[in-house]
Amino acid sequence: MPSVKTDSNPSTTPPSILSLAFDLPNICSLVGLFSALLALYFALIGIYPAAMIGLIWAVFFDWNDGKIARKMKNRTAKQGQVGGQVDSLIDLVSFGVCPAVILLSYGNYDPIFFPGAFIIVAACVLRLSYFNVYGLDGKSTYQGLASDNNAIILVFVFLLESFITTSAFTIVLYITILVIAALNVASIRTPKLSGSWYYVLALYTLFITVAYGRLLV
Repeated sequence: MPSVKTDSNPSTTPPSILSLAFDLPNICSLVGLFSALLALYFALIGIYPAAMIGLIWAVFFDWNDGKIARKMKNRTAKQGQVGGQVDSLIDLVSFGVCPAVILLSYGNYDPIFFPGAFIIVAACVLRLSYFNVYGLDGKSTYQGLASDNNAIILVFVFLLESFITTSAFTIVLYITILVIAALNVASIRTPKLSGSWYYVLALYTLFITVAYGRLLV
């Protein structure tokens, strides 16, 4: 039986999986994942102001991993591809699963909230899968609402909780989740927020952190 020739060139040998955790943009992505998991934890135990803080910081770190990657001149194409996959999977947790769990938790896990939870996760899966294959719709626009906007909108809407009754806000929350999901998969063009929008997000993150932090005191 003839021997099989293998490629012994070290440059073609894949890196270890764990080495991905030491790539600086991936570290930023993983910190965002940690923020999202904090949001999930606090949502599960019903401390929603803390959940909102974790959720907005997940957005902030999601915006920063790409900025870091673009500034690294020695980053290979493979590292960029893997980083894109890491970012996409974390986006699913942060902007699909987190809103779903927040909805279920706020609804006291009543089965009526399960369809809404499924819809937001499914929309996020479809949205991210579409983007991974087709990319931007033009030079600076997306088809559908980018998934990070799910969290940006949700933490703002949650500010209403202190001003209306729980039953009324439950309806508002459910409608918000459904509208966001519809926008994720809608055949509309939405702008890619970049440039000075980064500083707007930074200020918004600080505002949300302070606003909800005061509710925790």
